[in-house]
Amino acid sequence: MRSVIYSQTGDPSVLRLVDRDVIEPAPGEVRVRVAVSGVNPTDWKSRAGSGHGAAPPFPEVTPNQDGAGVIDAVGEGVENLAVGDRVWVYLAGHQRPTGTAQEYTNLPATRVVRLPAGTSFDIGASLGVPAMTAHRALTVSEDGPKRLHPNALAGKVVLVAGGAGAVGHAAIQLARWAGATVITTISGPVKAELATAAGAHHVINYRDEDAAAAISKLAPHGVDLIVEVAIAANAQLDIDVLKPRGSIAIYANDGGEEFRLDVRQNMIKNLRYQFVLLYSVGDAALRAAVEDITLALADEALPVGEDSGLPLHRFPLANTADAHQAVQDGAVGKVLIDV
Repeated sequence: MRSVIYSQTGDPSVLRLVDRDVIEPAPGEVRVRVAVSGVNPTDWKSRAGSGHGAAPPFPEVTPNQDGAGVIDAVGEGVENLAVGDRVWVYLAGHQRPTGTAQEYTNLPATRVVRLPAGTSFDIGASLGVPAMTAHRALTVSEDGPKRLHPNALAGKVVLVAGGAGAVGHAAIQLARWAGATVITTISGPVKAELATAAGAHHVINYRDEDAAAAISKLAPHGVDLIVEVAIAANAQLDIDVLKPRGSIAIYANDGGEEFRLDVRQNMIKNLRYQFVLLYSVGDAALRAAVEDITLALADEALPVGEDSGLPLHRFPLANTADAHQAVQDGAVGKVLIDV
């Protein structure tokens, strides 16, 4: 099979296309014939590591956590999946050398999920990190639901910062599906169109207007939950627009790695800050995300493509380095690799 690997960290040039043997799945594993591999910021950050030339955690690493394809072999002890199942996978390369930038990948069955009938591989490869991160962010509020389903967020106001990104896009879609009123902030008219297409009820260009004033006008009693991509830039805005006992779910550090909290302002409102990193949320949160995302897929609530607010940028497997560079350069939308 063809496989993209790197044996030292660094820029995209460390990625190489090689031929490797297809191996049988171990007990508890399945082998997936990958159709589409999804690229996320976490993938290029892992590849870049701490600098050029450092040793990765395994002698050879195949990048990319997300993907979709068809099971073509099942290891001993696997009972809930079968050869021929169309599936999406998540955390394929977490603590393992076998990501999805290759024609076949062997994975624990627990990281492989059936796709509902009619759900495309493009959607499947766009779930994983973005949708599961968004699910976690939407289910951490003290006064909010721990699971998502239609009407789970009815009566709630959710603010999604950066609604044109992959996680922001999934958060808009999941929050809308769960019945929330969704407000999002963006930086320009093109991103405004994408966030609207994703399902946001209200879109605010923070470069053209006072975002806090605009949000407070839309939600005079305050926002229940913020899905936050840039806490360093938005810390005061978030305090200003949240209602008492509101929550901020922080999943990225766009715009800065540190921020300061005013103790009194946060204490008065009893605000909650929840940091979100998929790798350490725990098995219960991962299972909940898989189950709820599967329900949303069955309701066709997570479409991708420009008409749905998430433009797709496609690369062949041989050009995986270019795909990584596109994500690193901030491509708006979702970068996919056709395997």
